[in-house]
Amino acid sequence: MTTVFIAGSINIKNLDPKVKERINNIVASDFEVVVGDAGGADTSIQEYLLSLERSKTTVFCSGSAPRNNLGQWPARTVDSKHSKGSRAFFTEKDVVMAEAADYGLMIWDAKSTGTLSNVIELLSRKKKSLVFVNKEKEFKVVGDVSQLEELIAFMSDHAKQKANEKIRLFDRISLLKHDQAELSF
Repeated sequence: MTTVFIAGSINIKNLDPKVKERINNIVASDFEVVVGDAGGADTSIQEYLLSLERSKTTVFCSGSAPRNNLGQWPARTVDSKHSKGSRAFFTEKDVVMAEAADYGLMIWDAKSTGTLSNVIELLSRKKKSLVFVNKEKEFKVVGDVSQLEELIAFMSDHAKQKANEKIRLFDRISLLKHDQAELSF
């Protein structure tokens, strides 16, 4: 069974019709969906899945219970050794979702480090993401490092610097390039 990790930037509250169309395709294909429990895009994704009467959905959360589970779907709790409420605390569930998924559908504002980190987590596991760049209203496939670099070209210099501070963006890209180079020999 194919599983799709659907996530997005916390400040995206409304799903673009193009994103809804992709979610419709996922549901019509009878794929499993994994989604987080945050506000913003996660909640909007849950609302849309609920409107489709979507049952093959699992909500992932860090800690003991989801913050949001609009469809009362099965929940998968991820224990975290990090301080409750910290970036690392919530990132652990994202890593587990990247492991569980075959593909990602990400809705990105061209600055959210959480969504970008999800794309990198999937890529590091040799899994593709389809990223909707919200401000451009277009999709970008990220299945290799060069496509990731094309994606981050949408970021402002300030956003890239923030991403580097928060998620070590440039180190992670270097590591992916190194891993990709090793595969070519």
